[in-house]
Amino acid sequence: MYDDPSSPIARRLKNVQGQIRAVLNNSAPGPIRIVSLCAGQGRDLMEVLADHPRARDVRARLVELDPRNSSSIQKQVDDLGLDQIEVVTGDASITDHFVEMSPANLVLLCGIFGNIVDEDIKRAINVCWQLCQTRGTVIWTRHRRAPDMVPEICKWFEQCDFERIWVSVSDPDFAVGAHRFSGRSQPLVLGEKIFDFLR
Repeated sequence: MYDDPSSPIARRLKNVQGQIRAVLNNSAPGPIRIVSLCAGQGRDLMEVLADHPRARDVRARLVELDPRNSSSIQKQVDDLGLDQIEVVTGDASITDHFVEMSPANLVLLCGIFGNIVDEDIKRAINVCWQLCQTRGTVIWTRHRRAPDMVPEICKWFEQCDFERIWVSVSDPDFAVGAHRFSGRSQPLVLGEKIFDFLR
């Protein structure tokens, strides 16, 4: 699917990567902390880091349940020599995986909101108070199938002190959003279950 540039998932990936690049380009000098939940094959972040001048400043933790996918990410990390990028094979819905990485400059919630119930979307957004530092960014995705939840998701973010930076509007199949946190980060609560994937 990713190999076909006209496919919705490939178009979505390009949008996500554009927002990641914008965050890296606009980050202050020094370390850039990133967490990725349900990271898949890590293409969104790793393909950006492959040629970005701030790649060595990034300290990231990518959490992915499928060991085939996490192995793919680890190979990319090894090939690029970015040993400050940590790959965890585990359930990204458990807050314990983000100890010592929260609050982060960038939180990636891609490929999640279309696979969980609305209440879990709201819960994940609320937990972003713990995952994201003040002035940090959350990048998220959601399909546009009826009922289109994108306006509601934006409202939920904005009710939690996130300001809308950008939300894609030109593609009928998906939305990519970027919200910046203007509130005060809260301590990470361990042992919390953020969401359950629909079967």
